[in-house]
Amino acid sequence: MSITAGATATPDTTPTTAALDVVIPVYNEERDLEPCVRRLHAHLSETFPYPFQITIADNASTDGTLDVGRRLASDLPGVSVTHLPRKGRGHALKEVWSASEAPVLAYMDVDLSTDLAALLPLVAPLFSGHSDLAIGSRLSRSSRVIRGAKRELISRGYNLILRGTLQARFSDAQCGFKAIRADVARRLLPLVEDTGWFFDTELLVLAERSGLRIHEVPVDWIDDPDSRVDIVKTAVADLRGIARLGRALGTGRLPITELRAQLGRAPLAPVDGVPPGMVGQLLTFGAIGVVSTLAYLAIYAGLRLGMGAQLANLLALLITAVGNTAANRRITFGVQGADGAARHHLQGLVIFGLGLGLTSGSLALLHAVTDTPHRLLELAVLIAANATATLLRFVMLRVWVFRRA
Repeated sequence: MSITAGATATPDTTPTTAALDVVIPVYNEERDLEPCVRRLHAHLSETFPYPFQITIADNASTDGTLDVGRRLASDLPGVSVTHLPRKGRGHALKEVWSASEAPVLAYMDVDLSTDLAALLPLVAPLFSGHSDLAIGSRLSRSSRVIRGAKRELISRGYNLILRGTLQARFSDAQCGFKAIRADVARRLLPLVEDTGWFFDTELLVLAERSGLRIHEVPVDWIDDPDSRVDIVKTAVADLRGIARLGRALGTGRLPITELRAQLGRAPLAPVDGVPPGMVGQLLTFGAIGVVSTLAYLAIYAGLRLGMGAQLANLLALLITAVGNTAANRRITFGVQGADGAARHHLQGLVIFGLGLGLTSGSLALLHAVTDTPHRLLELAVLIAANATATLLRFVMLRVWVFRRA
């Protein structure tokens, strides 16, 4: 076992057969580091069925953290310490994970807010090959969490923002309790730009977009009242990270297609003649359709106050059709970047024309039957016509507009 310090990050170079490398990134944690590492080491020694290694990643500490780490590395087998001259949890994890020889890599915060009983359930799916990444979740229904209302609100708000902006499906991006297979890490880490707290989110979004499976473990978690995290500064940095990552995904700068081809899981075989992905696409398309229909009805009702039914229908349908095509392109069929966007929207307008014909024809037929139909009857006819147009729209989007996606 070796202990390193200096201008470059050089983790323990002694050959290791460790199956798991648990990294603890620290900055000025001379008080909490020793009890944390000793407790973790005792837990792994007593309960973990595979060889393990604990790596203390010192992020340019200015107190006695590095000395404590060196003492622990001398006292405890399987413990090493790495000194990094730069601050940043993301930087530390990227450096140490990239150099580790263990097939499964994990990290946890030094405060050990998460109950260690969740560690084996966290990494077991990675050893079996069932999953590619694993995260502890404080927002699962079965999780037990003790923390103040302010942190609870911030955490839930942040994850809602991720769902709304980056279409993230994982529940908790910020819990300091995660693991990844080393082969996956070697492919994804060079693409992660953030070196601070947004590192976790960026890695998870890349993994999810690449078709990798993220396993979530409900955890018991107790807030650390002595946390050194600057909430406001971190929140601002996270929002900037979301904007940067969203631009990279939207412009196609990230090689998501290649990653999905290299790392993603193959699609499931058809069942009872249902093509792969059909059910998921139908559900997503249906949700977007509900929102589009509500928007259409609201716009139509507003326009109808000042213009005729046919013109109000035309404008309402045109506005919602453009938004509907963009949403289905991005969310339902997973098309990223600007390539082909103009063609997709032109094809979407063709489908819009067909929908317009259905709804306008229905209105014309209604007004041919009665000169002054009740407004509710008019809306009911439009809803039925839109339902038919929606079904036609899905079929044409799947088999014509986005058939390659």
